[in-house]
Amino acid sequence: MPPRFRVPAQRFTLSDTARAEAFSDGVFAIALTLLVLGLTTPAHPPGGLGDALARQWPAYLGYAASFSYIAVIWLNHHRAFLRIRSMDRGLHAANLFLLFTTAALAFPTEVVATALQADAWGTDAKVAVALYAALAAAMCLSWAALYHRLRRRPGLLENTIELTYVRHGRLRSWIGALAYALAGVLGVLVTPLAALGAFVLLPIFYFTTSEGLPGSRDTSGEAAA
Repeated sequence: MPPRFRVPAQRFTLSDTARAEAFSDGVFAIALTLLVLGLTTPAHPPGGLGDALARQWPAYLGYAASFSYIAVIWLNHHRAFLRIRSMDRGLHAANLFLLFTTAALAFPTEVVATALQADAWGTDAKVAVALYAALAAAMCLSWAALYHRLRRRPGLLENTIELTYVRHGRLRSWIGALAYALAGVLGVLVTPLAALGAFVLLPIFYFTTSEGLPGSRDTSGEAAA
């Protein structure tokens, strides 16, 4: 009988990041493409195109908010994976959770645009912004899950990352989840337009903190930046 060789289990439990990054980039590209499909030529009588286009302003704001959000997610995802050396099953699951919420963002964007065009102060508009806020908060929580996995498995990270990167990443995720939840409450209790304004502004927070919160950078992270 030929000798049997035992293959180290780690060979099967860990993998590099190349496939996950390529797949993620594809999902981000599709999600961004789906957003623009919500921008259509409105029905209008002859000579009324200008007014009809102007009445579609919620669709434009929704597109700007969601495009900015996904674009910043792509940027932060890229920055995160510069620091990740290998992946295990838990990290793959967290990444898939992130992609799941990202791919679904076109749906509440369309719902918000439709509801606000019909009645910017009505009950349907309040439900719509609450739906958007819930999904956006879930997307933040998917980031929290990713950083939680990295905190539990620091061996998945490069040795040269900033000492505060994971901690600040988790904090940013929870801040975002709370901010989107509060925006949804504001939209329901006060006005949907306030929530829409928050949806447009919050991606700026994630863009300006894409390398972490103030004070997160140190000399140990220069190689990873």
